Amino acid sequence: MVISEKNTERNILLIDCLDAKGLVPKATNVIFKHGLNIERNQEFVDQADEHFFMRSEIVGTADRELLLADLAEAMPQDANIRLKEKRKKRIVILATKEYHCLGDLLTRHQFGDLNAEILAVVSNHEHLRDYCEKFGIPYHYVPTQGIGREEHERAVLDTLEAYDFEYLVLAKYMRILSSEFIRHFEHRIVNIHHSFLPAFIGANPYRQAYDRGVKIIGATAHIVTDDLDEGPIIYQDVTPVDHSFSPKEMARAGRDVEKIVLAKALKIVFEDRCFISGNKTIIMR
Repeated sequence: MVISEKNTERNILLIDCLDAKGLVPKATNVIFKHGLNIERNQEFVDQADEHFFMRSEIVGTADRELLLADLAEAMPQDANIRLKEKRKKRIVILATKEYHCLGDLLTRHQFGDLNAEILAVVSNHEHLRDYCEKFGIPYHYVPTQGIGREEHERAVLDTLEAYDFEYLVLAKYMRILSSEFIRHFEHRIVNIHHSFLPAFIGANPYRQAYDRGVKIIGATAHIVTDDLDEGPIIYQDVTPVDHSFSPKEMARAGRDVEKIVLAKALKIVFEDRCFISGNKTIIMR
């Protein structure tokens, strides 16, 4: 089918459900019935859980509600069906003092390489204000002095209310978020952890790595959940080190890995390639 590029909608269809025979033709027949074209289609079956995952990039104009209703009728009752517009995501970044991950995201955003619109940066320190404002990004300072975590998080939530965003990105935001805060943005907070999880959870991981004499250090980007540093993993990578590296040198090497891992994880999330399945992810490449 040849479809004109002019005034053409581009959407991403995500389906996951208990596996069964004929799911792919059932879904694609509905897409065809609505006069839509599939530019790319990927499927995966988790054999251990007998669960089916499908991601389709579809082109054309159709009644969204009717399309979703027909898909719901064709697929199993437990099917989770989402139709997302293929576009840049709207995000807010939470940061503290460290600049490397935030700086990398701001640079990518400046040159259109992030697939997202950074609406604002929120921080509990003033350190990065000038840096962010050089990129024309609004910066909000929400101090912690003299108040408890609950009050501080309420102030952060009040600040966030001004923005219509889809994801929160923790770019070295060195504060533990409460369960209540996380519930506001379930599966919508992405964190970069300075360790190859599940190793070296918590504070000072490079000192832990140095004390253990590790030969690789890494970074992990994951979805934030109530379990500290144990949410579904999106992307990981490592770099080699040896006995000659001091803890500071390990940290310096780790910062390079962290910013790349975060950027690659966000690319996956912003392109709607990440399915969350329990405490793990299914990534469509």
